[in-house]
Amino acid sequence: MSLFRKQGSTSDETNGKSTLALRINVFFFSTFIIFCVIIIRLAVLQFVEGPTLTEVETNRDTKDVPLAAMRGSILAAGGEKIAYSTPVQSLYITLTKEYTAKKTDKDTGKTDFTPEAKAKADKLAADLVDKFNRLGDPGEQKMTVEEVKDSFDLEFRKYNGYTPRRIKVGLSSREVAYFMEHKDEYPGLEVVEENVRHYDKDKVAVQSVGYIKLFKNSNSLPIYQNVLNAMKKDPTAGLTYKDDEFVGFDGLELQYQRELRGQNGYQEISINPQNMAEKVEKVVPPIKGNDIWMTINKNVQLKTQQAITDQIKWLHTHPVQGKTHPNAITGYAVAMEVDTGNIVAMASMPDYDTNAWTDGSISKILDITNYQNGTITPFSSGRSGNNFESTVLMGSTVKPLSVLIGLNEGLFTTSTWYTDRGITSFGKAGHETKVRNASGHVYGGMDPALAIEHSSNVFMVDMVGKRLYDKYASKGIEVWDKYMKEFGLGVSTGVDLPNEFLGRINYTNLKAAGSAQAALVYASFGQQGAYTTLQLAQYASTLANKGERIKPHLVSKITDPSGKVVTTFGREVLNTVKMDDAYWNEVKRGMNSDVSAFDGFPYDFARKTGTSQQAARGDLKDNGVFIAYAPRENPKLAVAVVIPEGGFGSNSAAPVARKIFDAYDWEYGLDGVPKKSLQQQSAGQSGSPDESGATGTN
Repeated sequence: MSLFRKQGSTSDETNGKSTLALRINVFFFSTFIIFCVIIIRLAVLQFVEGPTLTEVETNRDTKDVPLAAMRGSILAAGGEKIAYSTPVQSLYITLTKEYTAKKTDKDTGKTDFTPEAKAKADKLAADLVDKFNRLGDPGEQKMTVEEVKDSFDLEFRKYNGYTPRRIKVGLSSREVAYFMEHKDEYPGLEVVEENVRHYDKDKVAVQSVGYIKLFKNSNSLPIYQNVLNAMKKDPTAGLTYKDDEFVGFDGLELQYQRELRGQNGYQEISINPQNMAEKVEKVVPPIKGNDIWMTINKNVQLKTQQAITDQIKWLHTHPVQGKTHPNAITGYAVAMEVDTGNIVAMASMPDYDTNAWTDGSISKILDITNYQNGTITPFSSGRSGNNFESTVLMGSTVKPLSVLIGLNEGLFTTSTWYTDRGITSFGKAGHETKVRNASGHVYGGMDPALAIEHSSNVFMVDMVGKRLYDKYASKGIEVWDKYMKEFGLGVSTGVDLPNEFLGRINYTNLKAAGSAQAALVYASFGQQGAYTTLQLAQYASTLANKGERIKPHLVSKITDPSGKVVTTFGREVLNTVKMDDAYWNEVKRGMNSDVSAFDGFPYDFARKTGTSQQAARGDLKDNGVFIAYAPRENPKLAVAVVIPEGGFGSNSAAPVARKIFDAYDWEYGLDGVPKKSLQQQSAGQSGSPDESGATGTN
């Protein structure tokens, strides 16, 4: 029995082992089958269903299409809108694949639109032209079917597939109503509110205000090159510009582009694998730009512009010292408040109607040559009859500074007495160069103040130019240059305008001058430096402020769309020239030239006429230059005027300055009391600017 039981136990163990082995085999086989299924499924997903899944995922792609914000306004000091935008309704189309479907010809290999796509585009274009003709404003230029089809950009030459295309700007109210009412009949069409830029028809300081151009045509400017680079690096950076968006290209429009532009909104559009729009997922509206408030007073500005225009006409018809000046066809003026730096007038004449630029077309402005601001740059800013630029040699207007340099350098004192014989010379013995006073005048005995008043060239040569060379030799050029720049001549004024020219410095060109002594001699009476009208105004202001050079600015504040002030601009001192009070008083006493244009002017004021000479056609022509500030004590306003080829400054430039002072006195009061507020005086007696011409002697 025991043997029998032992044999049975061995059999049970063998059966158990067989069962375990079977189970293990089944497990491994099942695992193998499962892995095979997974591998096959992955293969199916990758090679069979992959393209379909990719298309589904792509269908979920979205693109942001920018919506341009309404541009902020540029206002004059009194709140008058000088540049502003108004809303208009435009018609856009967002293409779907039905318009752009193509097929390839098996025989030729050429790809073209399908007949259905062509028919759909042709039908829509013809239908839109019919609606424009029936519902558009009377007198507007009619669009053709081809022009409408071109706006579709079916070949994607201008835009991506999902980008809306603008068909027409400035829809009439009837057109807007029709397309809104029949929106379901025009899938892909949308009425979008945009804005159009306008400029004051009175043409107020147009070169200072500047103009706009399409963004796609503005990439030559560094500011927009930076925008493009930023957009390439991060399209979501909030900098996205539209190609058909208008941007500032000059003047304040450019200088304050970021503030005026506002913040673009966008449409989030879902697109398909063909990069075509499916639907608008989300709309984020744009934010209107800020408003810029100028320091320019509209009335003073218009009086200044008119004064230059009238004076140029007067010079063409009234002989001065035996001749008229028909080549005086441009003029420039700047009026700057001495205590604040506010520019109340900045005129570059002739000017133009900036509204000619607002449609982005250059065809309307091909005949405009004086389109940049001639008070800050000589480039593209008008030319005189003999092609003289707006930046001319400053002539005798340098003499107050020349005397200041002589006093501060100890070359003479306020009590030094000099005998003017009308002629002097410089250079090596036997090779002297002679210098005479204007018109050969001989003034006799004089102190430094009288030398300024009489505009003595020979005093400046003998007492400043030659003595500065004797003291410093060739290093005298560096000394002279330092003083010029401290008074704003040859450096940036700091004005809030782009493209400022720094002046044309000739005294450093010793080869042209002949020697360092010659350069200093000619510089001493104004024949070695050509500066902008704004630089001359800042120079006059620095004289009035006894050495404080104030930064000029054209913007007083910036407000947001609700009217809240976000930025203000105030008085800013760029540098201070320290000199003895006696020196300033001597120069102020000397700025007392006889100028008949100011006969009857009710204020004592400091002034200096200038006449710089320039060669043309073998003859020397006279450029009129004039600087002044008023009142002489407690000065309020500094003015500079330049009339290229206008003759003596007293005859050409000074009459314009008189009208500017009168206009400012009327609006603000040179004594702090606006004359327009004095009701007991009639308009003709209250200091309002005289429109007649005026003559005088240099």
